[in-house]
This record gives sequence, C-alpha cells and structure tokens, in this order.
Amino acid sequence: MEHQILLSRIHFAFTITFHYIFPQLTMGLALLIVILKTIAVTRNEERYHEASRFWARVFAVNFVMGVVTGIPMEFQFGTNWATFSQLTGGILGQPVSMEGVFSFFMESAFLGLFLFGEKRLSKWAHWGSAVMVFIGSWASGYFIIMADAWMQHPVAYTRLPDGSFAPSSFWGVLLNPWGLLQYVHTMNGAVITGSFVMAGLGAFYLLSNRHEDYARIFVRTGVIVGVIASIFQVFPSGDEHGRYVAHHQPVTAAAMEGLFQTTKGAPMVVIGQPNPQNKTIENPLAFKGLLSFLVYGTFSAEVKGLDAVPQSDWPDNIPLVFFCYHIMVGLGSFFVAVMIVCAFLLWRQKLFDQPWALWALLLCVPFPYIANIAGWVTAETGRQPWIVYGLMRTRDGFSRMISTGDTWFTLLGFMGLYALLSILFLFLLQETIKEGPGPQTKLTPAASASYPEQGA
Repeated sequence: MEHQILLSRIHFAFTITFHYIFPQLTMGLALLIVILKTIAVTRNEERYHEASRFWARVFAVNFVMGVVTGIPMEFQFGTNWATFSQLTGGILGQPVSMEGVFSFFMESAFLGLFLFGEKRLSKWAHWGSAVMVFIGSWASGYFIIMADAWMQHPVAYTRLPDGSFAPSSFWGVLLNPWGLLQYVHTMNGAVITGSFVMAGLGAFYLLSNRHEDYARIFVRTGVIVGVIASIFQVFPSGDEHGRYVAHHQPVTAAAMEGLFQTTKGAPMVVIGQPNPQNKTIENPLAFKGLLSFLVYGTFSAEVKGLDAVPQSDWPDNIPLVFFCYHIMVGLGSFFVAVMIVCAFLLWRQKLFDQPWALWALLLCVPFPYIANIAGWVTAETGRQPWIVYGLMRTRDGFSRMISTGDTWFTLLGFMGLYALLSILFLFLLQETIKEGPGPQTKLTPAASASYPEQGA
C-alpha cells in the first residue's frame, strides 16, 4: 500500500508541477500587460500598444498550455484520490468550481476580446479587456489557493456523521487567513516570474540587436516591476508567511529549518545537510538566535523542533523540505540583488549599454520558475503526513481500487504526452519570439502613429 500511495503522489506531483510552469507566467504577465496598456492609452504611444499585443500573444500560448495541462488534475482527484474527494468535496468543490465557472471563463472571454477585438473596441474598452483578463487570471489563482489553504489550515468546517466535511461558513473558507498570506506570496512570485521573463527577452533582443526600441521597453518595465516585487517577496510577504507557518505548522517550520531539537535562541541554518537518522544538521553554516528573532522578535525565544511531536507526524522527506525551502529563499535573495543592481544601472541610464547586466537578466529567466516550484514543493511535502493538516492523513485519502499498474500506465502516458506538448509549446514560443513585436526594422519617431479612436 505504501508503494501505491507514493506512486499516486508522484503522479500528481508530476502533473501539477508541469502544469504550474504555465499559470505562474500568465498571472505575472497579466499585470505587466495592464501596465503596458495603461501607458499606451495614457501617453498615446503606439510602441506600448504593440508591446502589449506582443506579450498578449505570449500570454495566449501559455494560457492554452495551462488549460490543457490543468484539466487532467481534476480527473486525478476522482481517480487516484477518490476517498479524499468524497470526504472534502463539500468544501473544496466550491472554490474549485468557482475558479472554472467564474474566473476561467472571464479570463478566456476577455483574452479573446483583447487579442481579436481591438479594431472593434475603443481604446478604453480594449484597455478594459486587459484589466478583465488580469482580474480573471488573479481570481483564478485566488480560488485555487483558497482550496489548497484549507488543506494547509482547515477552518470554517463541520464534520458530518459519515466522516465528510461540510462548510460552516462559506466566507470563512474563502477568507482563510492562511490563504490570504499564501495568495499574496504566490501571486507576487508570479509577478517576479513575469518580470524576469519580460526583462530577459528584452535583454535577448538588445544583445541580438533586434527590436531595440521594444526591447528597451521590456527591460525597463521588467526591471522596475521586478525590483519592487523581489523586495516585497522577501519582506513583508515572505516574512509574514513564514511566521504564520511557524505558529500554525511548527513541525513544518522545523523541517524547513532542519531544527530537530526544541531550542532557545534557535539558529538559522544557511547551508547544511539534514540527517534525520541522527537528528542533526551536518556541516552547518548557521547564525545563532536568528531563527528565534525572525519568528518571535527576540534572539532568546524558544522555537519548537521536530522533537516536539511524535516522529510519526514528521514530514516523510525532511531533506526534500529543507533543500527546497533553502533553494526558494536563496533564489529569492538572489533576485533582490540582481534587480537592485539592474535598477541602479537603469536609473543611471547605463543598463542598456552593459552586456554583462543584460546577460545576467537573460540567464536568470529559468530561476523564478525553479524558486516558485521549490516553494510549492516545500509547502506540500512539509504538510505531510497530512493531506488535510491535522484531520486526514495522506494514506487515508488515496484510491484503494486503483492498482499500481494502472498508476504506472497513466503516469508514463502523461510523461509521453507532456513531452510532445513541450515540443509544441517551445515551437510556438520560438516562432512568437522570432517574429517579435512590431516591424522588423527599428522604429523611428515618425513611425509612432497615434491610436485610432473607434466606437465600442
């Protein structure tokens, strides 16, 4: 049975990790497209209109891939995790269905208007369609995160005689304090991804001496938004979310920090290798008292370690939780440093003439994806052995009627199918980047036509 549970977890982990490659960019780009479109309308600059059109095409490719890879996960709840779905469907079904009925249709409908309705809409109506895509995209993220937040921190529920869960307050589920912090942190992480992708592609065009006017817009917008988002992600977003985890899931926080013993003046380990068998951190580089200060505001406070709970309640893969958390935090700090340097060069009007800085932006593009996924792995594996924290263990939620052979068959099938989808996605993205924004030649001031006023 344990092998089947692990295989079902790997199955879902694969599909959701692959899926999340796409929404994190669409949610980040949604805000950036609104910014570009707002500048275009208020300044009446055609370059910004074309920049928003270009990124809307990139958005559309990612959006389609997100839809295609997201649908199978709905079925996985009913196949691999039928018991979990049966017992929690009364609560989780509401935000998940709202994501589909409201957010998805809003996002897709207004994306169609933005892509194909510009000639039939006034400039403000077209701007409004971009805003609605943004609202739909971020509302979609909100409902999904609230569903996950209930699994992390169950609130506003009652237990029915058959063991299933029912909401005692609809708004209590949708306004889960854990979910509000998680939502801010997740969406800001998506903005960081969008900012680095936009700035990185602009850097690529500048280094290639192509679409240079648009490339400067991409780099400038990406760096300005990116430096704000990167700093905000560390503080206050990451700081507040980390404190909340430490107070409500102390065993998860202990695994993240590799803290095996309850300690006064607990150190923060920057580098080390957790050894769960010996309950130690090997080769640690630690700062004494710093963890106590970050959690409780004083260097001498006591922080609960893994020894505060029975070992049966420990996460089943402490090294994975520890390393993913440190990858996320390390990359987050790295993003702050890169964006501050680039913002300083932009302020000094030297960024576009510094190839090393442009290369840094270009090479950084994959890292926000890694950081965001590492953060999700930390959250989901850190919650183990619970599928609903404190209420339902993971081993009690999987489908016992599904055989190991069935799971292997579908997992290998998804891997093959997603490999083909990856090839298609990379081809479409390459063609979009190759075509680029606007004409192939450099824009001149005379080529910047004003935006036509048209009836809605």
